[in-house]
Amino acid sequence: MLNDGAMVYALFEYQLEEHIDEYLKSKHEDGDDYFFSVTEQMNHVAMLLIDKDDIVHVNEQARALLKVLWPNSAYRQNMQILIPHMVDEINQGHLFITGVKVQR
Repeated sequence: MLNDGAMVYALFEYQLEEHIDEYLKSKHEDGDDYFFSVTEQMNHVAMLLIDKDDIVHVNEQARALLKVLWPNSAYRQNMQILIPHMVDEINQGHLFITGVKVQR
């Protein structure tokens, strides 16, 4: 996530794609501006990001958009905070999921 490593589309299809409807529901119920999920399996990573218009972005496209949403050094700082939580969730056999509200 920090070093722009390659992501695997097949892992997105295998572990994330089936949850899109529930992620959209959660995003709406919680009033989130966007929502993202990350998974890892055998050192392969996949992610999705649902933007404010409910468009689903996958893997490198999702990461690129997250960098736009968190400009300058915010992406790196936020990832350094979130990665330990991602690792904990994934190590427990869960997907890492989080909704994000933008302060206005």
